[in-house]
Amino acid sequence: MTYDVVVIGGGPSGLMASIAAAEHNAETLLLEKGRKLGTKLAISGGGRCNVTNRVPAEEVIKHIPGNGKFLYSPFTVFSNYDIINFFNGLGVELKEEDHGRMFPVTNSSKTVINALVNKLHDLNIEIRMKTPVKSVDYGENEHTIILEDDSKILTKSLIIAVGGKAVPHTGSTGDGYPWAQKAGHTITDLYPTEVAITSDEAFIQNKRLQGLSLRNVALSVLNKKSKPMITHQMDMIFTHFGISGPAVLRCSQFVVKELKKGREEVPMLLDVLPDKTEDQLVTEVLKSAADNPKKSVRNLLKGLIPERLLDYILSIWNINQEQKAAETSKESFRHVVHELKQFHFTVNGSLPLKKAFVTGGGVSLKEIVPKTLQSKQMHGLYFCGEILDIHGYTGGYNITSALVTGRLAGMNAASESIREDGS
Repeated sequence: MTYDVVVIGGGPSGLMASIAAAEHNAETLLLEKGRKLGTKLAISGGGRCNVTNRVPAEEVIKHIPGNGKFLYSPFTVFSNYDIINFFNGLGVELKEEDHGRMFPVTNSSKTVINALVNKLHDLNIEIRMKTPVKSVDYGENEHTIILEDDSKILTKSLIIAVGGKAVPHTGSTGDGYPWAQKAGHTITDLYPTEVAITSDEAFIQNKRLQGLSLRNVALSVLNKKSKPMITHQMDMIFTHFGISGPAVLRCSQFVVKELKKGREEVPMLLDVLPDKTEDQLVTEVLKSAADNPKKSVRNLLKGLIPERLLDYILSIWNINQEQKAAETSKESFRHVVHELKQFHFTVNGSLPLKKAFVTGGGVSLKEIVPKTLQSKQMHGLYFCGEILDIHGYTGGYNITSALVTGRLAGMNAASESIREDGS
């Protein structure tokens, strides 16, 4: 039997592509090598499944620094607001949280996955689980998918939705890149994004700050002229190997790209108290010191920042924690405040791609038609999701990209296969 559309990969983009293809009257087969569908959806948003983001399209694209502009055209057909309507139509009630993040009211990714799987069944989509694909042979009129057991499947349109190389335990192990190359596609350099960062700084190596969490700090990546190229104001944590947490994940792709350019290390700047200027803080601290001359420096300042960071900063400037405020020079207080506002350190790498949340790089977008997600190199071939060279921040942006590209790939793969049928 020849299928109208075969989708390889049962992640967010593959599920959406299968549904869209079947809704457009294509005889659709979904192949998944694992035992479960939607494994990446299951772990997204801490297991609550952050399906999209309710901010204007312009904002969504800003939060996809890895080629997000490619999505302008797809968004005119199916946008983040359409994703919300789509899930409402499946009976999944969503709620909005901070920064526009949309979650199921149940706070469970199972609600989202079950709704998608039920929709696959309603549309009579054939699903084959535990079915790894060995290779793909492209033909003039149809394509042949060769499974691990050497059996063959024929299809008029093929959608490759197998993800990248990040979070490999979900099944994203880079299977699709050779199939894309065989069709004449370029795979751009692959690298980790949304990933923890490593550092050789002494305070990291001696674990002085290990496990210390900082709330609502501003973290910047500095360029060669020591100017911030990107700043994110969020939480972060010091680890045994470097730094992690939301602000770090968002800065990570900029660090990785700088290192790829040949820099051995990249400077970063941490502002521990971004909501106040240095002058404001100096004024407050000096007034507090004048009002409390008998308090120790440590007790005077410990309300400002976590004590472990304070102790470290006092040690940098050789300030005795126990000395009285009255015995401490204004200059010393200025040094401490300056360090809080401009804590410089360098980083030298990241955890590997398999430890990243998102893959940077992938199938070159120059070879993909934006409005259809069709290959420019091969008829009847479509790509969607993380295999494409698109990557965003965490917060529902990558899933938005996956669902939007999946929707368009499914619709257009169905249209092409049915056109070929002459029906």
